[in-house]
Amino acid sequence: MARRATTRRTTRSQSKILGIDIGGTGIKAAPVDIAKGVLIKERFRIDTPQPPTPRAMLEVIGQLIEHWKWKGKIGCGFPGVLKHGVVHTAANLSSQWIGINIQEQIEKISSCQAVVINDADSAGLAEMKFGAGKEYNKHGGGVVIMVTLGTGIGTAVFVDGHLVHNTELGHIEIDGKDAEKRAAASVRERKKMSWKKWGGRVNTYLQTMEKLLSPDLFIIGGGVSKKPDKFFEYIELKAKIVPAQMHNDAGIVGAALSTEL
Repeated sequence: MARRATTRRTTRSQSKILGIDIGGTGIKAAPVDIAKGVLIKERFRIDTPQPPTPRAMLEVIGQLIEHWKWKGKIGCGFPGVLKHGVVHTAANLSSQWIGINIQEQIEKISSCQAVVINDADSAGLAEMKFGAGKEYNKHGGGVVIMVTLGTGIGTAVFVDGHLVHNTELGHIEIDGKDAEKRAAASVRERKKMSWKKWGGRVNTYLQTMEKLLSPDLFIIGGGVSKKPDKFFEYIELKAKIVPAQMHNDAGIVGAALSTEL
């Protein structure tokens, strides 16, 4: 009897991971129950330091870990391309990040085991397991593309439920311009574009993705995913298109899930 009780306690403990979501304006963290895909406590947020240098940001990450007095595994979403924990791009942060092994740095300041993943990939993981893509998260599930429309365009691609890491498809060239400079949500706001005009640009972008990758499903994330009635009518695709379901929790939950990859 005592042994079974110990086993249950171990299982519950392993399902609790600290998720950290690094953004250009804020860094957020919360403990996550990865078996259920929910935050155990309300997220704690600290503004991203300016300039967003490695030293300043790692100090904030350390403060978040200390806030939760965390001793278990940590999963972290970072806005850039990462390979084996090393930062290869950091477009909206400091170029000083390039070449730094952020995974090792987090492990050093926390004395915890850590995994760091691209932030769009982490949001995609959450949507595939618990949100809009869960019916496709299986062998034979086909190709799913999650597109986050925000300051830029982030993408996460899944094939039969398996993540293709570090796809930067928001930067493909359309009509001679970087796609996110034409169709990001920030462009609509900055240029005060109508939903119809902006929706047409998003449509061109998604049709280009469809031509290249033949997806079965598009999941649209970012703040505009809460207003699909404003622009979905201007999108014409063969693939199914749905709004994301996890919203603000996706980055933190997906970061925590990355520890299981």
